[in-house]
Amino acid sequence: MSPVSSSRQLLREPAPGLVPRVVAWFEDAARDLPWRHADRTPWGVLVSEVMLQQTPVVRVEPVWREWLRRWPAPADLAAAPTADVLRAWGRLGYPRRALRLQDCARAIVERHDGTVPDDEGALLALPGIGEYTAAAVRAFAFGRRSVVVDTNVRRVLARTLGGTALGAPSPTAAERSLAADTAPLDDATAARWAAASMELGAVVCTARAPRCHACPVADLCAWRAAGHPPDEHAHRRRTQAWHGTDRQVRGRVMAALRAADAPVPRALLADSGPDPVQVDRCLGGLVEDGLIEQDEAGRFHFPA
Repeated sequence: MSPVSSSRQLLREPAPGLVPRVVAWFEDAARDLPWRHADRTPWGVLVSEVMLQQTPVVRVEPVWREWLRRWPAPADLAAAPTADVLRAWGRLGYPRRALRLQDCARAIVERHDGTVPDDEGALLALPGIGEYTAAAVRAFAFGRRSVVVDTNVRRVLARTLGGTALGAPSPTAAERSLAADTAPLDDATAARWAAASMELGAVVCTARAPRCHACPVADLCAWRAAGHPPDEHAHRRRTQAWHGTDRQVRGRVMAALRAADAPVPRALLADSGPDPVQVDRCLGGLVEDGLIEQDEAGRFHFPA
């Protein structure tokens, strides 16, 4: 059988034992994260999922704790001044997530009496909540079956069942189908599998330095059995340097406004980037995104 045919066969027939062994490993290996504790709330889980998008756990945890202390329920965040919300977001990056999270809180208050819904359709209808986040909240907050597919889960399934180093740059219909076929049918086991497969990808089956010696399903892994072939999509993956980018300049502007207790003149933001044209472009973009405002004197500040 050719390697391609073998890979397709593996995709049709998920490896027996994969789910129970990963779930059993998770029971002992799971990181102690506050949004996993028994006293977690659906709102706390939703906040964690938004914060964790493209942001490492180590940066999220202290911000999450302070956020939930200040705004323990959707109604609390919905009523908060937007400037306070943006300051509390700190250096998590992608601050538009903070605005979307507040919009989400307001929608929960208006549509669901301040209670996070457990229905996936209702979750998807909330501002800023996409397919992954809706599935994750349903699984991790309510213990319900859903197909949770993030980059970690995609990588675990691509390697163990597909025999490839990484999935395609963007999720495919075949990947979603495989994830749905692999997820257990009962709520409790499906929710544990969702958390366990994400954890395996985050701490063991990592993108650049997988710890195969510590993997609970190394003997079931098609990628390992094939000799760890290289990423066939490497030429399509792009990484952008941070230094000198608009993202860096925007981050410096936001940091300056967080540190200020009054509107900041344009001149004091000049050193946010080496190029005045770039600084102006970033200021304009931040205003357009609703993250900052400019007063009649030309000074910049967070929205009220």
